[in-house]
Amino acid sequence: MEDHPLVSETERLGQTLVPIAESGRPGHLNRDLVRALAAAGLFELVFGEDGVSARDLCRLRQGLARVCPEAETALAVQGLGGTPIHLFGSEGVKRDWLPKLKAGEVAAAFALTEPGAGSDAAALEMKAEPDGTGFRLTGEKRYISNAPEADVATVFARTTPDAGSRGVTAFALAMDSEGITGESLEMVSPHPLGRWVMDGVYVDRDHVLGEIDHGFRVAMQTLDLFRPSVGAFALGMAEAALRIAVDHARSRQAFGTTISEFQGVSHQLADVKLAIEAGSHLVYSAAETYDGGDRESLTARSAMAKLWATETAQRAVDVAIQVLGARGLEADSTLAHLYREVRATRIYEGTSEIQRNIIARELFKGTI
Repeated sequence: MEDHPLVSETERLGQTLVPIAESGRPGHLNRDLVRALAAAGLFELVFGEDGVSARDLCRLRQGLARVCPEAETALAVQGLGGTPIHLFGSEGVKRDWLPKLKAGEVAAAFALTEPGAGSDAAALEMKAEPDGTGFRLTGEKRYISNAPEADVATVFARTTPDAGSRGVTAFALAMDSEGITGESLEMVSPHPLGRWVMDGVYVDRDHVLGEIDHGFRVAMQTLDLFRPSVGAFALGMAEAALRIAVDHARSRQAFGTTISEFQGVSHQLADVKLAIEAGSHLVYSAAETYDGGDRESLTARSAMAKLWATETAQRAVDVAIQVLGARGLEADSTLAHLYREVRATRIYEGTSEIQRNIIARELFKGTI
């Protein structure tokens, strides 16, 4: 597919952000990078008056991922954490946080996952118990991007016991509130990830996002917007890996010719290109479905887009490393960096196995 101008423009921007990304501390929030994204106007687009379209979100993420995955992740996490505030917050909550989110003055997080509730988000155990004009939050959030350094988080907690997804409420919580402790987690991927433990943390009722006991809707509507763009992020990384492999295969000499002449090399790269093109159609079809308001087929289309694109990206990076051989395994190489980045995309916002479950369920329901 031919690039949309926004993809190309964002890729060029990403190239200017690489030095800022590299100056950051791996595994920790890079506030300079967040501010640079804001200065480029990207958060104004993500948090525009009518919200960002799914197609434009995909274009932003794909363009940045081609050259600067750290910048892409910083954009995505700010958007994921701030979108519930943008779409569901009271006027007061929006007034408190949206200008700062747009300006990159604060960093956001989306605090859904818990030690015992990952793919099964309805199994949340963090408690939100009534206390006067608000609630007290008690429990742990784990594997949260931008934790523990984010300034504000969309936090999901259980307001009605034993009610599954119907008893969860979303809150906009200032992360310097009394009773919060946290720590960073060292992961394979280098972006900031951590945990928070909350011990009776007070949050006012005015900071409920949406309605009490209907926080699952907040989570799902946010994820419906962002899930296709995870596929776009993956495609950007796949394109970067393919570009490196093709350039190397054109010039690397072996047995009197370039290795691009070997079918064992060229056919693998052809297959990767084919998968990327197919993934692009799936991703942007899902984004168009979201933008068009067709919620009936959106779930399956988003699942197919994320599944195909993330699995393709994993294979693209692996093939590229194989083509480069030992060079691709050098710790400071771009491919080694992509290898660490790409693996998590098959897990967060619904594992590949969960996406297959979703596709099968929707297939038997007749929505696809």
